Amino acid sequence: MVLESTSTMIIFVILFITLLSSCSAQNENIVESYSKEDFLSRIDKTNNFVMFFAPWCSHCKKLMPVWEDLAKDFNENENLAIAKVDCTLHYELCSNQDITGYPTLKLFKTGESEGKKFKGSRDLQALKGFIRDELGEIEEAITAGGDAAQDFLVELDDDTFEKHVSEGNHFVKFFAPWCSHCQTLAPKWHALAEALKDNKEVTIAKVDCTKNQLCSAFDVMSYPTLLWIKDGKKVDVYQGPRSPADLQEYVSQMLQPVHSKQTEDVKDTLDVGKSVITLNDDNFNFHIENGFTFVKFFAPWCGHCKRLAPTWEELAQKFSAEGMIKIAHVDCTIEDNKELCNDQEVEGYPTLFFYRNGAKVSEYSGSRVLEDLIEFVKRHSSHDEL
Repeated sequence: MVLESTSTMIIFVILFITLLSSCSAQNENIVESYSKEDFLSRIDKTNNFVMFFAPWCSHCKKLMPVWEDLAKDFNENENLAIAKVDCTLHYELCSNQDITGYPTLKLFKTGESEGKKFKGSRDLQALKGFIRDELGEIEEAITAGGDAAQDFLVELDDDTFEKHVSEGNHFVKFFAPWCSHCQTLAPKWHALAEALKDNKEVTIAKVDCTKNQLCSAFDVMSYPTLLWIKDGKKVDVYQGPRSPADLQEYVSQMLQPVHSKQTEDVKDTLDVGKSVITLNDDNFNFHIENGFTFVKFFAPWCGHCKRLAPTWEELAQKFSAEGMIKIAHVDCTIEDNKELCNDQEVEGYPTLFFYRNGAKVSEYSGSRVLEDLIEFVKRHSSHDEL
C-alpha cells in the first residue's frame, strides 16, 4: 500500500514537472529568437520589433514577461514580428547594430536595416504606443485583434491635414517618434481618441513631424505639441497635465457652448467683490493704454491657473487701493477672446504680461508667490520708468 502511494506520488511529480517544462517551453516560444541569418531574412519581409538582450542582464529578465505579452498581442499578424536576439550568442549581429547596453529595443520597418530605437518606459502601453506611432494604420489593424482597423485616432499628413481640419474642432498631437515624452503620451492619446470616438464635435488626431512639413506652419518647436484647431485655425495650445482624465476635461471645456460678449459697458469691468479687472477683446486696449497693467492670461481648466487665482486676487487688493496699477485677467477660452490671446502671443497658461501705456514691456517668469509678484510690479512701475 505504501509502495502504491509512493509510486503514485512519483508519477504525479513527473507529470507536474513535464507539464511545467511544457508551459515554460511554450512561453519561451512566444517570442521568436533570431540568429543573424533569421534577422537578415525577416527584416526584408515584414516589420520587426526586436529586443537585443543578454541572459544575465537583470533589466532584460524584468522586461521579458512584458515582451512576451507584447508578442501575444501581435504574433498572429504577418505585418509585425516581436523577436529577440541573444547578444551572447550572436555577437556579430549585435555589434553591427551598435548594441552597447541591454536591453536595447529597435523597431525595423520592412526592408530597412537601420532600426528606430525605443527610449520610453518599458511597460506594455508605452511599447504599443511606440509601435502605433511608428507603424500608424498597420498597427491599428493589428491591435484590433484581427478586426477592421480602428479609425478613431486620425493620422494626418501634408496631403490630408488642411482639408481635414478646415471645419470643426480638432485636438492634434504633433510628435516625433524618437521623443521619449511622445512615447509616454502615445497610449494616453490613443485612449483619449477611443474614449471620444462617438463624439461628433471633435476629432483626435496626430501628425508625425519627422515626415511632414506642415508642423513648421503651426510653429511646432518641441514635442509633443498639443494644439486645439478650429475651422483650420490654431486657437489654443494645451499645456496642462497629460493624464487621460485631464485631457478629457480639457476637451470638455473647449467644447462648452460659446460665451457671448459681455453686454455691459466695456469700461465697467471690475467684478463685484473682487479687485481683479476682467478684460476681454472689447475693453483690453482701453484698460492698458494708460498707466501700468499686469495681466494674467488663463484658462479655467488649467491647474496652475487655479492655484494662482487667490494670489492674483491678493495682488490686486494690494495695488487697487493705490490706484496707480491695475491687476487684470483674460480668459483665453472664451471664443471672443481667442484672437486677442493669439495677438498677444499667449502660448501657455498662465501667461503674465506687464504693460506700460499700451505697450507690453515684460513677461513675468518668476515664482508665483505674492512677495515675488509684488516686487516685480514695483520694479517695473518705479518712478525711474515713468
